[in-house]
Amino acid sequence: MQIGEIAALVGLTTRAIRHYHHVGLLPEPERRPNGYRAYTVRDAVLLARVRRLTELGLGLDEVRDVLADDAGRELADVLEELDADLARQEAEIGERRRRLAVLLAAPPGESEPVSPALAALFAKAPPTSSPSAAMDREHLTLLDASGVAGEELYAVLGPLAADPAVLALYERLDELAEAPADDPRIPALAAELVAAVPDEVFAAIPADGGPPVEGFARALLAAYPPAQAEVVRRVMEAFVVRGRG
Repeated sequence: MQIGEIAALVGLTTRAIRHYHHVGLLPEPERRPNGYRAYTVRDAVLLARVRRLTELGLGLDEVRDVLADDAGRELADVLEELDADLARQEAEIGERRRRLAVLLAAPPGESEPVSPALAALFAKAPPTSSPSAAMDREHLTLLDASGVAGEELYAVLGPLAADPAVLALYERLDELAEAPADDPRIPALAAELVAAVPDEVFAAIPADGGPPVEGFARALLAAYPPAQAEVVRRVMEAFVVRGRG
């Protein structure tokens, strides 16, 4: 058979077959005196197997492993690995669809790219125009996107988010927007903010978040003006102490 004939037989293009030759996946067949490749039934069986494996999602390197006589992996091992990868992709797609459902269900202009658990937490918070509350919302959205925060933390934050008294604390933090870093109101506000946080929240915060969380903490402090940054710094330090305790 010539290349066009075997390509039509196994359902591949001649370009694909030439590529398989080029990358060493398929050995070059003998050539006839006129220079044309002479493919055999064995070549057709091999190409048909390559096509089936690539349709399953295997890459050419994985196909090469399967086709190898001795040194390659068993087909069952490769297919199990592929199945696990497809299951992971399926789970990721399911999560993306759940997030999309949250966005589609939200009123126009109010949707945010957050997880369903965080969206449920936001829904518990009373409406407010506080800039500090808006910043907290943005910070939680960032942690949500990075995967640092999760459903356990959002669940224990629910009562805190729904507490109207927390709005008064946000408003007091707003009042420090133009204040210096040594404003006398700072210690009391920081202490009250820490006291407002339930112990369950500290238990849900990882003891060691590693470099990503450390980098986020630095960026968080840099986002606030001096007095507010000092309040947030004190609160964060208290979080560390209570979290370790």
